[in-house]
Amino acid sequence: MQRLKLALLGLWLALPLPVTALATETALVAGGCFWCVESDFRRVQGVVDVRVGFSGGRVENPSYDDVVRGRTDHLEAALITFDPAQISYGQILHLFLRSIDPLDAGGQFCDRGAHYTTAIFATPDQMPQARDAISQAEADLGRDLVTALRDAGPFYEAEDFHQNYANSSERTLTRFGWVERRDAYKRYRDACGRDRRVREVWGDAAPFAN
Repeated sequence: MQRLKLALLGLWLALPLPVTALATETALVAGGCFWCVESDFRRVQGVVDVRVGFSGGRVENPSYDDVVRGRTDHLEAALITFDPAQISYGQILHLFLRSIDPLDAGGQFCDRGAHYTTAIFATPDQMPQARDAISQAEADLGRDLVTALRDAGPFYEAEDFHQNYANSSERTLTRFGWVERRDAYKRYRDACGRDRRVREVWGDAAPFAN
């Protein structure tokens, strides 16, 4: 009997455990300043996490300085992790396209240059939904978008300094003196005109514009 119990215990231990961890998916997008994309999507129900970094180029592990000085082909990007039981990939893209100026091929708002241009980086499985999201946005605006649809590739996280910048109470030196990063971010976003331009493009459909 003891041998039978041990055998049954061994069989039980060999069985796969029930999945209790949250099953998440990711969306990789570039929408100009990655602080802004992160700040917007951290407010969305069903979004689990957002990390900022770089994607689309061929340089491995680029630094922020290298990217913004045009030394790489990378775009500032945000990796959005979400719970598909609460929000779909298509809904994420719907919100994303209406949080940017998808008509600007030279950058976004006050941030100019190729590394600030917009893109959706999609896996093969995500491509049909990404195409649908772009087609719907074009139909809503009555214009073609310049936001690129690109194959998903490696995503390189930016330095810790940049993560969750808009909510950080750490102090940083700006032209206004030493201020908390969240205050510096708000002043930057206001001065850059992001929300004003998004409202001009999308009107009441802009989900995050203040």
